[in-house]
Amino acid sequence: MTPAIQAAKRAKIDFSIHEYEHDPSAESWGLEAAGKLGLDPARVFKTLVVTAGPDLVVAVLPVAEHLNLKRLARAVGAKKAAMADVKQVERTTGYVVGGVSPLGQKKRLATVIDQSAEGFDTIFVSGGRRGLDIELSPRDLAALTRASFVSVIR
Repeated sequence: MTPAIQAAKRAKIDFSIHEYEHDPSAESWGLEAAGKLGLDPARVFKTLVVTAGPDLVVAVLPVAEHLNLKRLARAVGAKKAAMADVKQVERTTGYVVGGVSPLGQKKRLATVIDQSAEGFDTIFVSGGRRGLDIELSPRDLAALTRASFVSVIR
């Protein structure tokens, strides 16, 4: 059981777990998840960790989309943002890149969820390892991560 699943259980929210056989050679782990789970990629969200000013920030956005760093920086009140260093991401979140979940991170980081999530009853996010996704309400995800919904895609 991953910290993400433990966090969802502790919060007593409705969620379901979806596993698939991860292919390490897949070009896009998020699109791989959507394909193997038979889902519209718009409902499958990736978790990116970004440096915004002196802080790390989590951005949750659809797997087929690209993060707009300027929009993210504006959303968190920073002058600019850049993708965070992989080792720093893994050390801070407790997850391996490609399996970073917005839930159950070692250190709580400010989180922004792309507003497109609000159009779905449930979305899929990483369950804390490659090949594992959690399906949950975007409202529950926002409540658990203290996130705001903002447009952060290009």
